Amino acid sequence: MPTAPQTTDELYEALQANQRRPYGRTRTVTAEELVDAAERFEETLPLVRALLELQEAYTYGSEPRKSPVAFARLLTLFDEQPDVFDENLRHLVFWRFKWVAAALRALPEIPLTSLRQWLTEMRERYEKAGLGLQPYYGQAYRLAAHVGEDEALAFELWAGRTRTRLSDCEACEIGERALYHLAAGDDERALGTWEPVLAGKESCQEEPARSIAHALLPLLRAGHTDRARESHLAGYRGCRRNPSMSGEVGRHLEFCALTGNEARGLELLAENRNLFDEVDSPLELLDFLTGVEVLLRRVEQLGHGELPAAGFPGRTWTVSGLRAEVHGRADDLAARFDARNGTTAHTERRSTRLDRAPLLEALELTLRTRHLDEVVPGAPVVAPVARTAPDLSEPLPELIARARALDERGHPDARACWTELRTRVTARGYTHPDDPAVGPLARLRADLLADEASRLGERDDFTGAAALYEEAAGLYDDAGTPAHAALARAHALLATAEIPPRTSASAGSGTTPRGPADGADDTPAEVAALTAAHAAMVRLHAESPGLAPYQEARLLRLRATALGLRLQASGSDGHVAAVLDEVGLLHDFATRHDVTGQIAGALILRASTFALSGDLPAAVAETDALLDRLNAHGPAWHLPRALGLRARLRLGAQDAEGAHADLGEALRLAADWPADAVDTARLHGDLAEACLRLGRPDEALRHLTRSAELNLRRGDRFDAYCAYSNAATLSLDLGRVEDCIALLDSLLAEPDVAAGEPNDRLVAQLRLTRARALRAGEDLKAATAEFLALAAESAGWDDDPGSHAVIAAETAVLLAEADEFDRAREAADQALAAHARDPRHEALSNCLRELARLQARQQGADGLAGALAFLADAGRVADGARTAGYEAHGRSLDSALAYEYGRVHAYADAYEEALAALEKALALLGEPGPESDRAGEWAECVRFAAAMEGIYLERPAPALARLDAAVSRLTALGHTDETEPLTSLADRLRDEE
Repeated sequence: MPTAPQTTDELYEALQANQRRPYGRTRTVTAEELVDAAERFEETLPLVRALLELQEAYTYGSEPRKSPVAFARLLTLFDEQPDVFDENLRHLVFWRFKWVAAALRALPEIPLTSLRQWLTEMRERYEKAGLGLQPYYGQAYRLAAHVGEDEALAFELWAGRTRTRLSDCEACEIGERALYHLAAGDDERALGTWEPVLAGKESCQEEPARSIAHALLPLLRAGHTDRARESHLAGYRGCRRNPSMSGEVGRHLEFCALTGNEARGLELLAENRNLFDEVDSPLELLDFLTGVEVLLRRVEQLGHGELPAAGFPGRTWTVSGLRAEVHGRADDLAARFDARNGTTAHTERRSTRLDRAPLLEALELTLRTRHLDEVVPGAPVVAPVARTAPDLSEPLPELIARARALDERGHPDARACWTELRTRVTARGYTHPDDPAVGPLARLRADLLADEASRLGERDDFTGAAALYEEAAGLYDDAGTPAHAALARAHALLATAEIPPRTSASAGSGTTPRGPADGADDTPAEVAALTAAHAAMVRLHAESPGLAPYQEARLLRLRATALGLRLQASGSDGHVAAVLDEVGLLHDFATRHDVTGQIAGALILRASTFALSGDLPAAVAETDALLDRLNAHGPAWHLPRALGLRARLRLGAQDAEGAHADLGEALRLAADWPADAVDTARLHGDLAEACLRLGRPDEALRHLTRSAELNLRRGDRFDAYCAYSNAATLSLDLGRVEDCIALLDSLLAEPDVAAGEPNDRLVAQLRLTRARALRAGEDLKAATAEFLALAAESAGWDDDPGSHAVIAAETAVLLAEADEFDRAREAADQALAAHARDPRHEALSNCLRELARLQARQQGADGLAGALAFLADAGRVADGARTAGYEAHGRSLDSALAYEYGRVHAYADAYEEALAALEKALALLGEPGPESDRAGEWAECVRFAAAMEGIYLERPAPALARLDAAVSRLTALGHTDETEPLTSLADRLRDEE
């Protein structure tokens, strides 16, 4: 706290500010400082309020040792100066007897007699004050359940009594009753008791998150797997990183361990590493550590004890090492509680959890399914494939010969051979064969470098690829193989030309960047680089005699590829002929020398060139011819890519059904080859697009996540995160809010994403989608905090002010929803300033109208001036859109604005002005037609205008005439659904006549 409060008003303001902070060390330390400050005032009341805040901070910050001390001071003041305590403060004092009882239970060093003495004092004080004893019996039951003795009697004495004002809330008591039935082994009754909480009908600060954590396994045992999954996602978010709910976090870890989600469990453990240090409650810590041990034990049983795990601070841990440490600490805690209580309840409960067998082999919890072999970032992951992997057990000379032969043909299995050879060559004690057929070690090292460079190029790491190709060329020279050196240098030339002049990407507009977005200024440099690379390849080709046919064909293809990339970058019709000429040279050469792979390559390049030039019929014809040839002559591994190309052409021609069929067949054939060789990730991504166009969003979601997984497996993290971002946006559009948040939480926890490495704008897009999901999930506090942070960051995006406009506008709406209209006005002004530089007409108009609605609704006539100012801004945005020729994708900006003027005036009780605005909206909309998609909007305007006229202005006759005419028109046009609210209002008006 920078400066101690000097007046009681300053103290109360500081207390209110502290109460808005999340529970944790910052809030607790500030509360302690405020108690010190309150002691300097002569009045007692400031100290009372400061002590209440301090005890709350201790209680919900999981510091049970300190909570009773704060309450003892409070109780002394209550006894000595009862007049200071009004009815509300008196209520809080009696309420917090329960907090102290809970704190004492959580401390094994407190004797059982002391716990019972405290309950006796609670009872005596309640009786003396004339208060009902149901809360006392509730605490007596909780002590009996904790000790493990006489629970049934204690439960009946509590549960059968009438609730009082000091009883725990309905949600908490429901949770306690359900836990009683659960402990008795009655899952069905427990779930039935929990239902109002699990369904969201009863809630409080800790519920339903606390009950959900305990209900997860009963839900699974009852066969409610979908509900268990949904509950896990929603419930975990309510307790993560919260020291006072660390036990519930442990239950979620246990749930992951028992459903085949061990990798997610380790991910969540890492997210909650703070709990190892911040939980000061031994009882909470025991519950948390037991859940941790269930997870670690399962991971160890699966043979992954060497994996890293987040644990106690001060050192690094493996799963096995942390499990042993947790086991010792948790056993000690359980023994201490049992020794204090004189029972074995805690040891037995802990053993029951540890001995529980997995309930499901695999339950897909999130859109991002991870496995234990993917836990270590950057670790090589072997993708599961349906095909039989090639046998690589042959002697070294034979394996080298096979790798080279396969590589000459462009066969996908060459890559597996090079991988095996890389392992053997880098092993300690490697001895290179003295075999002329194998050649020197320099040549083999060059082969391996060229393969590695090819992989980097596929991941768009052109800088790394160019460097490795150059290194490989030098080694080929050393090995006396100049033809191989020339080909490596040609690859290096192309990779160098593909290095982007600069990298930028846009986020915030609602679209996820699919890759680095080259600005307009980059295009000439890129075109020049590719032109120069092609010219250098032509010279290199002329200066390299002795090329084998497959090498010459490959060099010709590189030349054609350089020109194809130039056409793609420039979009110039003047570059088309040059590409087709080079493709013709490649096709003729490959045909003469029967290089089948390059014949197919030439046909693919030709079809792609026609597509880039906008000649879709020619592109489709070329692709059809290509598929005919591949089916007749091979090579078969080109079929998935060719089908993928035709599918993309069909998508361009709006033939989503045909594209879907091609991509389905492509994926079926791709299963016969390594995923990276046939770009299975892209096939899944394209199939997702086809599914969306066909109205199959759930199927699209599956393909997006599969595409992301495959990209991650091959190390292409940027494309993987883009696919996951698209999946998150789609899941949010589908209303799967918790799926969206869980996916984004997982991505944002990745070290490289947290550091902004893939692309800072892509990371911003992930955060923006998460903020929108938090808002959709009604976690407005977290959503507002994230939007404010993004708005501050995006204010510096000088290259992308439009995205800042959108983010600032959405931030303004959230602030308005929290009744912070002054801050909302400031954010809206920022949005408008950015909009002036890079217009976002529809997004700004929508947000400004919503801001006006919120202010008028919340403040009525007092807020009319502010609301009208927002609408005036929206009017200027609509004028700008009209001048720019912009057409809105949704409602007309002008008619929507007129409608909002009507609604805002209605909130301010200015009914004549509201009616006039609605008449204007109707005029702008015009009469609906048979196919009109505006019929619903028109009907709503009619309803609203009739309500103003008939109800608020008390002119029912013209209102009824308006309604009857509208119903007749809509019915005649076939818009019967739109007539229902109109006839309902008409019936009401007639009844009131």
